Amino acid sequence: MTQTFTREPRRLGASTLTVFPIGLGCMSLSGAYGKSDDAEGIRVIHHAIDRGVTLLDSSDMYGWGHNETLIGKALAGGLRGKVVLTTKFGQVQRPGGANGVDGRPEYVKAACDASLKRLSVEIIDLYYQHRVDPSVPIEETVGAMGELVKAGKVRAVGLSEAKPQTIRRAHAAFPIAAVQSEYSLLYRKEAEETLQTTRELGISFVAYSPLGRSLLTGSVRQVSDIPEGDGRGRHPRFAADNLARNLQLVSAIEAMARTKGCTSAQVALAWLLAQGPDIVPIPGTKRIGRVDENLAALDVALSPDDVARLSSALPPGAAAGTRYAEAQLRAVYL
Repeated sequence: MTQTFTREPRRLGASTLTVFPIGLGCMSLSGAYGKSDDAEGIRVIHHAIDRGVTLLDSSDMYGWGHNETLIGKALAGGLRGKVVLTTKFGQVQRPGGANGVDGRPEYVKAACDASLKRLSVEIIDLYYQHRVDPSVPIEETVGAMGELVKAGKVRAVGLSEAKPQTIRRAHAAFPIAAVQSEYSLLYRKEAEETLQTTRELGISFVAYSPLGRSLLTGSVRQVSDIPEGDGRGRHPRFAADNLARNLQLVSAIEAMARTKGCTSAQVALAWLLAQGPDIVPIPGTKRIGRVDENLAALDVALSPDDVARLSSALPPGAAAGTRYAEAQLRAVYL
């Protein structure tokens, strides 16, 4: 029996928030993958909302405030009520080195106030800790986030790149609505470990980079395909030898896309949607056409056998190269 996916909203944990099954990751609208254009970024956001997308995902470190300001402009004029607005705090700039992390309660509250101002809103629907601060007990950080809920500045709280035992401790301190982590056919191992815990606790899983930073689309065939200034040029899985190996894995997705009469991106998203109704992928893009392509994944029919064959072709741990550079790896899955 084949399966397509309804457009019925998916609830975020035990919160009151419900969202369209596919959201919009907004990081690329602030230069993460090469040059971006603000006017076009606003058009992309408006088009996604017009197509039914309700979840917009941002962070105070995307363009170091630029992304939140851009979203604030995009939502001006009556669109705020149509979206579930999420953003993150916790990463801080360290000139000349890797980002730092700050999970102190006083920083949590100051960061929230700054985000509210940039977004030009009175309340953030879902507020994530972007990276866990190992120097601050998670109970203290989440406790401060809970105070933001009680103060009416945040509706629900979440974690990003937190490992299972951290999630358990956090959820015991204050209800966690969603955990956001990297998850796709090419990035499975830690995500699927995390899912065992989130499902036990009734927490939703928001999957970022669900297309493997475009690797699963097959659009990058060689390193020279990556534009200058694009962060993928520094990513281990796009390094020449690793890229060749990873494209061999992606060929299984491309083969299935041909049989389904759709794109590789749509197959990859359909596989992710098939993993369960508690999962909400948030593919990012700078192009209106890609928004339409991604949303059409809801119409791709995958049978249980299709899902199993894809899972077998790209098993956990099969990808070549680490999922972040060494300095960044030290800050994830804590």
